[in-house]
Amino acid sequence: MPTVPVHIPSLLVHIAGVQGPLSGEGDTVRAVLTDFLDKVPSLRVHLFDETGNLRPHVLCFLNTTNTRWLDSLEEPVREGDELTILQAVSGG
Repeated sequence: MPTVPVHIPSLLVHIAGVQGPLSGEGDTVRAVLTDFLDKVPSLRVHLFDETGNLRPHVLCFLNTTNTRWLDSLEEPVREGDELTILQAVSGG
C-alpha cells in the first residue's frame, strides 16, 4: 500500500495543529484521504460533508489532476503520487 504525501494550505495546518510532512496510506485517493484524516480528525469537517463527499469548495488534486475530473475518489494511487488539497475562495 503506497504512502502518499498530502499537501494542505497553511490555514488547515494551523487548524490541525500539525507540523512536518503529512501523508496517508491507501490504494485509492479516498483511502489515502481516510487514513490522513484518521491522523488529523479535526480536518474532516473542513474537507468532507455529512454524506462523505468532498465539500464543494474543496479541491483535491492527484498530482496535477483535479479529482473532480476523474471518475471518483476511487482513482488508484501509486508510490510517487501526491495529493494536494486546496480550498477555493470566492466573493464579490
